[in-house]
Amino acid sequence: MSLLSTDAGRSGSSGPARRLAAWLHRHPSARLSALLSAPVLWLGVAYLGSLAVLFLSAFWTVNSFTGEVVRQPTLDNFRTIVTDAVYRTVTLRSIGVAVAVTLVDAAIALPMAFFMAKVAAPRWRRLLVVAILTPLWASYLVKAYAWRVMLANGGPVDWLLGGDGNGPGYGLTATILVLSYLWLPYMILPIYAGLERLPDSLLDASADLGARAGRTFRSVVLPIVVPAVVAGSIFTFSLSLGDYIAVQIVGGKTQLIGNLVYANIGAANNLPFSAALATIPVLIMVVYLVAVRRSGALEEL
Repeated sequence: MSLLSTDAGRSGSSGPARRLAAWLHRHPSARLSALLSAPVLWLGVAYLGSLAVLFLSAFWTVNSFTGEVVRQPTLDNFRTIVTDAVYRTVTLRSIGVAVAVTLVDAAIALPMAFFMAKVAAPRWRRLLVVAILTPLWASYLVKAYAWRVMLANGGPVDWLLGGDGNGPGYGLTATILVLSYLWLPYMILPIYAGLERLPDSLLDASADLGARAGRTFRSVVLPIVVPAVVAGSIFTFSLSLGDYIAVQIVGGKTQLIGNLVYANIGAANNLPFSAALATIPVLIMVVYLVAVRRSGALEEL
C-alpha cells in the first residue's frame, strides 16, 4: 500500500503543474511577465484605452440638427477652444487657481512637515501623521459642503472676521481656499518624507561650522525640500486643475475647465467638445511632468 502511494506521489509530482513551475523557475523573465500581465492589461485597457477614446472623440463633432455624433475627424473643437476668448480665459483662470492652491499648500505644509520631521518627538510623529491622514477618510462632498456652510453669509467665517458679509463668500477666493484645504495632505506627506530622510547630523554639522539658520536652510535643507515640494505640487496642481465639484459648491459664478466639461456633457450634450476640453488638463500635466522630471521630484512620489 505504501509502495503504491509513493509511486502515485512521484507520478503526481511530475505532472503538468510541476513541469510548468519548473519551467517558470528556469525562466525568470517569463515568470515576471506572467505576474505583470494582469495589471498591465488593466492599465492598457482601462486607463490608456479610455484616454485613447477621449482623444479620438475630441476630433468628432455633433450634428446641430439631429444631435447625433458625427464620427469624422475634424479640428473644429480645438479651433473653437483656441479662438474663443471665453475658453482661453477659463483655461488661464484654471491654471491660476491650480498655481495658487499649490503655493498656499506649500506655504502651510513646509513648517508643518519640518515640525513633524525634526522637532516633534518620535512618539508624536505617528500621531501627527494620522492627524494629517484623517481628513482623507472623510467624504469629499462632506468636506466641501462643510466649507459651504462656513463661508455662507452670516456663517462662522463672517463671525470670525467681525460681522455679516465680511467673509469671502462664494467665488474664486472660496474655491482656492476649499481646494487648498482638500489637497493639503498631498503636499505635507511628500515634504515630511523628504525631511525625514535628512540626517540630523547634517544640521548639527552645519551649526558646528558656524552656519546660521538661513545658511543651513539654503545649503542643507533646501536641496532636500525642493524635490519634495515639486512632488507634492504634482498632486495639488493636477487635482485642482481638473476639479469641478468644489467650484460647483462654493465657486458661485466662477467657471473653470471642469465646469465647462461637465456643462457640455449634461445640458449641451456635446460629448466631443467635452472631450476636447478635457484634453487641456491632460496636456498641461504632460508638459508639467516633463518640466519637473529633471528635478528628481518623481523619485519622491
